[in-house]
Amino acid sequence: MDKSPDRTEPVDNRAAVSVFRATMDGMELEQALHAARALVLADLVADEVADADIVSLVEDAVVHRRWWVEQWPEGAAFVAGLIAQDVQDALLERYGRWPLCPVCTTSGDPHALDVEPELGPDPHWVCPKTAVAVAPVGRLRTSADI
Repeated sequence: MDKSPDRTEPVDNRAAVSVFRATMDGMELEQALHAARALVLADLVADEVADADIVSLVEDAVVHRRWWVEQWPEGAAFVAGLIAQDVQDALLERYGRWPLCPVCTTSGDPHALDVEPELGPDPHWVCPKTAVAVAPVGRLRTSADI
C-alpha cells in the first residue's frame, strides 16, 4: 500500500506518556523524600545532636520510607512526619528521648515531643502533656533561640 508523504498517521504515544508520567512521579517522590530528610536534619542540627551516627539513622529512615512512598505515592505529603517519627524511634532505642519538650522544663519529668498528625500533611512537634504545638517539623529552635 502506497502512503502519500502528506498523509500522517496518528501516533500511539501512550507508552511514552506513561514513561514520562512515571518519571515525573518518581521525581516528585524523590523531592518529597529529600525535603523530609532536610527537615529532620534541620531539627537535629537545631538540637545539636546531628553527629554522623544519628545522620545515618536519618538515611536509614529515608531508605525505608522510599519503599513505602513508592507503594503509596499519595502518601508523599506524609513522609516528613513519618521520617521524623522513624528517627525519633531509632534515637529512643539507642540514645534516649528526642526532641525533649521545651514547654514542660520545670515539671521535673522530661519527655519527648510527639509528631502530629501521626499520618498526615504539615507535621508538627507537639507536647503530649499540654497539647502545645512547639514547631513544625524542620523548625525546631536551638536552645539559644528559646
